[in-house]
Amino acid sequence: MSTQLADEELRETIHLARQGDQDAFAALITRYKGHVYRYAYGMLGDRMDAEDAAQEAFIKAYYALAKLDNEYAFTSWMNRIIANICKDRLKKRAIKNEHESAEEPNEETTADLHAPDAAKQLSLEEGLSRLSAEHREILVLHEIQGYSYEEIAARIEVPVGTVKSRLFAARMNLRNELRRED
Repeated sequence: MSTQLADEELRETIHLARQGDQDAFAALITRYKGHVYRYAYGMLGDRMDAEDAAQEAFIKAYYALAKLDNEYAFTSWMNRIIANICKDRLKKRAIKNEHESAEEPNEETTADLHAPDAAKQLSLEEGLSRLSAEHREILVLHEIQGYSYEEIAARIEVPVGTVKSRLFAARMNLRNELRRED
């Protein structure tokens, strides 16, 4: 099947979904669920949270689909929905963590202070979780999802040079987090 035919078929599926065809929307979910989940997992670092975020993204898309002006913009529109959901969840998580860290240390956190140095080394997931949402997003898009600089620039609406500098900074910050000892 040619790309042009596939694009036209996708456009028609989106058109039908916009008009309330639930089977067409189910076809969109089938086509995009892996992409949406991988992005959410890369950003959130938790399978359950990523599944919830992906489900939330499709629910939001379903109810807002009639507002989509251009069927050809569906992919970038869906990308913005999941990105915004993940960023909101990360903000809520950061607020919750700030609140919890202000409380008195419990036995678990006190025991962690005396753990051997080897146990203090961070996993890649933990390192990613310590990065800003901006840096985590750029790493997920490039390193995990395999987007090119140009594709990332179009997706997050910044110049290619900004993508390159953010990616460099994100890699350096991740490296520092992985080496960091608390």
